Amino acid sequence: MGGSHSREGLELSDSEYSGEDESEEEGSSENYADAEDHIPKRTTQVSAETLDTIDSRLQSLKLKYPKQPSSSPLTPNANLKNAVKLYLHIGGNTPKAKWVVSEKMTFYKFVKKIGNDDDGDEDDEGLDSREGFWVLKVGEKIKARVSTDLQMKFFGDQRRVDFVDGGVWALKFLKDEEYRNFVTEFQDCLFENVYGLRPTEENKMKIYGKDFMGWAKPEQSDDSMWEDADYGVWKSPGKTPDGLPERGNQDLLEEFEEAATGGGIQSLALGALDNSFLVSSSGVQVVKNFSHGIHGKGVHVKFDDGKLGSTSGHSGTPKKALLMRGETNMMLMSPLKVGKPHSTGLHQLDIETGKIVTEWKFEKDGTEITMKDITSDAKGSQLDPSESTFLGLDDNRLCQWDMREKKGMVQKIASAGSPVLHWTQGHQFSRGTNFHCFATTGDGSIVVGSLDGKIRLYSKTSMRQAKTAFPGLGSPITSVDVTYDGKWVLGTTDTYLILICTLFTDKDGKAKTGFGGRMGNKIPAPRLLKLTPVDAHMAGSDNKFHAGHFSWVTESGKQERHLVATVGKFSVIWNFQQVKNSAHHCYRNQQGLKSCYCYKIVLKDESIIESRFMHDKFAVSNSPDAPLVVATPMKVTSFSMSGKK
Repeated sequence: MGGSHSREGLELSDSEYSGEDESEEEGSSENYADAEDHIPKRTTQVSAETLDTIDSRLQSLKLKYPKQPSSSPLTPNANLKNAVKLYLHIGGNTPKAKWVVSEKMTFYKFVKKIGNDDDGDEDDEGLDSREGFWVLKVGEKIKARVSTDLQMKFFGDQRRVDFVDGGVWALKFLKDEEYRNFVTEFQDCLFENVYGLRPTEENKMKIYGKDFMGWAKPEQSDDSMWEDADYGVWKSPGKTPDGLPERGNQDLLEEFEEAATGGGIQSLALGALDNSFLVSSSGVQVVKNFSHGIHGKGVHVKFDDGKLGSTSGHSGTPKKALLMRGETNMMLMSPLKVGKPHSTGLHQLDIETGKIVTEWKFEKDGTEITMKDITSDAKGSQLDPSESTFLGLDDNRLCQWDMREKKGMVQKIASAGSPVLHWTQGHQFSRGTNFHCFATTGDGSIVVGSLDGKIRLYSKTSMRQAKTAFPGLGSPITSVDVTYDGKWVLGTTDTYLILICTLFTDKDGKAKTGFGGRMGNKIPAPRLLKLTPVDAHMAGSDNKFHAGHFSWVTESGKQERHLVATVGKFSVIWNFQQVKNSAHHCYRNQQGLKSCYCYKIVLKDESIIESRFMHDKFAVSNSPDAPLVVATPMKVTSFSMSGKK
């Protein structure tokens, strides 16, 4: 189990590119040579007298000659605008993968398109920014909407871009200026497609705000915070190391594979103590925590009648599981409708007795309301045996729920009817915030991700107004996580992960995070974590990133070491320290936001439900991190990370 075998990211070499109509020898020797070099050289000499005779006979046939002779299809036309060479990647991520020439000389063009049909009107000049959308056309072979779905990857040192559109393609530009113009034009078209506004300075200021212009112009962003924050040590401002040490590649060693019992796994609830839990539609399977992964205990808690009680009309299949009270209880939330996350209540499972002890209702001021997500008050709160509160999130609500009565007494949950959770604090926003997901730091600060791409930071003392609101990049945030110390936030979108540094220095020179104060105007640009176009294509067009997480620590002073996310049958792992390192080779010659493509892939034979690192306490001395747990519908697998280099 390891990294992708794709050769897509390597610098294009002679042996990797060959034309389908050329011999193997030609393909290796003529790779990326100018097209005119491929023109066969004629050795036969013809006399002028013979040519005059042929010309005289042709004129007697009264043929119509063009005013300007057309150039050979293999000769680059000096007047051809936006000339590029087009290549196609074949062989997937196998060792035999290679690039083949698709078009020795063609052109690209960005055009505005009206409607969704292929024959829609196109006009790149006369349309308003709110009309239609931008499309990238390459010759007659490619016509694709400009979006992050293209998984565009830029190679500045090679004057090359790779992307996905039904296959994996590469464009090779003839000049550096032409390459840079393409990148700029692509980014402008992407901005307009996302926001419906022309990519002017005024509009970018409108979208990002003056404090976040580094997000729009990464080359002007102050990246010193990324290095200064390494391993939680706040260094002197302006002191940037020449290079940070990076761990060698770790091997992933499969340790345990546990079959699911009682139905397909719906969610994974990892414990920091003795046990972890696999939640399915029929019950909860209890597994034992070890230093090399999780392994079954043979215990399965079944729900009554094979499903949760449905007195409130819920679907009966829990999609969210939250451990509480020293990991002796579990809150299970089921959606009202299949495919919709909203719920009007949740079930409380006593793990020790294996019984659903109550069904709670969400109410505010006597009115039933919905929640779409729940989480612990703080990282590590599940270890507190007296915990009675947790957080809730809905489209326009952020609040804390308490299982006790207003007077502080625990409700008698065995009484008839469904008890009501007490809304202790929070805020119901009047306008659309589009809240979708949230997470907490070690001290209880809250990060919230929204469907409009924004990420908001709330202090532990107030849920009414965000201390910091990051503008995002337009893609919906489907999952969010934060480090224990609150210095780093990880947002998940369908096509990439976004890593944000929350650190800043206040006017008194003190180090703070965006949870505790306004960050000012020196906010560093985020970094993106992406799949290479080949791996994105192999993952499948319908597969999207979900549930990006940091490795799990609940102790001050300890640093998360890895990030993991799931896409299709892939579990993708990044080295956190490597991503933070501004000198990392991935970032060289990049234009725009820095994007990291260095990762390892765990490939399973079915779609992955979730991938999570176990608690840091389960890391052994020869491993850089605790085991990785990968859950699919029918089984769960544990991988230990070898520390050898």
